[in-house]
Amino acid sequence: MKKVDVVGAVIFNEKNEVLCALRSQTMSLPGLWEFPGGKIEAGETPEQSLAREIQEELNCSIQIGDLVADATHEYPNVIVRLITYRATITEGTPIPNEHEKLIWLPVGEIDTLDWAPADLPTIQELQTKKY
Repeated sequence: MKKVDVVGAVIFNEKNEVLCALRSQTMSLPGLWEFPGGKIEAGETPEQSLAREIQEELNCSIQIGDLVADATHEYPNVIVRLITYRATITEGTPIPNEHEKLIWLPVGEIDTLDWAPADLPTIQELQTKKY
């Protein structure tokens, strides 16, 4: 089975809310929520990949902080390793270039959304650590 390493940004704003991204109808798992990010390309560190992906997806620069979660999920046709990092925006305002929409939610409310399965360990970690 194919294995893919991806990174995701748990982006916090000044109100301590988290940026949640809705997968568009043209993406796999349409209509599910995720942390923005993408595939780690050959030769990139996870942090380099995350900075590039956020620039491409949201037109923003970020400062990458601590690791939140490193978890693997087996979908029917692919195994996804998702590495998520805490981040803050240093330049720009998020624009959904690839996602259907973006919303900011307090950590205590993010579990009310329908998340992609690979993102669930990050949700659990955020709620356990009380960010």
